[in-house]
Amino acid sequence: MNPAESLLAAAGLLAVAAITPGPNNLIVMHAAAARVRDALPAVAGIVGGGLLVLSLVVFGVGAAFGAWPWLRAVAAALGAGYLAWLGLRLAWRGSSAGATAALPRGFFALCAFQLANPKTWVMMLTIVAAMPAQDAATTWLRLAPLAVAIPIPCLLLWAGFGRALARRLGDGRLRERVDRALGLLLVACAAALLLPT
Repeated sequence: MNPAESLLAAAGLLAVAAITPGPNNLIVMHAAAARVRDALPAVAGIVGGGLLVLSLVVFGVGAAFGAWPWLRAVAAALGAGYLAWLGLRLAWRGSSAGATAALPRGFFALCAFQLANPKTWVMMLTIVAAMPAQDAATTWLRLAPLAVAIPIPCLLLWAGFGRALARRLGDGRLRERVDRALGLLLVACAAALLLPT
C-alpha cells in the first residue's frame, strides 16, 4: 500500500470509529443537553486526548503493546472496566446529580479519559499499523491532521443529536429512562471493546 492509500485507509478507520456509538459520543451527547456549545470543551478534550494517545502509540507505547500482547489485553480490560463503571453509575442512578457527576466533563477530564478509553487506543494502534514503515515523526505528522479534522464534525453531530434529544425529553421521567438506557449502552460498548478482534 502506498502512502496515499495508507492515509485514505487511516482516514476511513478514523471516520468509522468517530461516528459510531462509543463512550466519547455518549458523553458529548450528554454534555450538549442544555446547549451544544456546552459540549465544545468535551469535544476539544477528546480530540486532544486522541492526539496524546496517537503520540504515545507512534513514539513508543505501540511497540510495547506489540512486544507484550498481554499488556494490550490488560490495558483494554482496565479501560473497559472503567467505562462499565461509568455506565453502571449512570444506569443505576439515571439523571441524578451523582450519576452525571461521574461522567468526565471539560477539556482536561476528557483528554485524560482517552487514556482509559480502549476504543481510542484500538483506533490509534490500528491507524498507525496501517501506515507504511517510516520514521515516527513522519507518521505522526501525517496522521495528526486526520486525528483532528475527522473526529470534530462527527462529535459535533452527536452533540447536536444530544441537544435535540434533550429538548424532546425535558427534565422528567423520560429523561431519566434515556439516561439509564445510555448508561447501559456505555456498558455494552465497554463489553464490545473486550471482544476478540
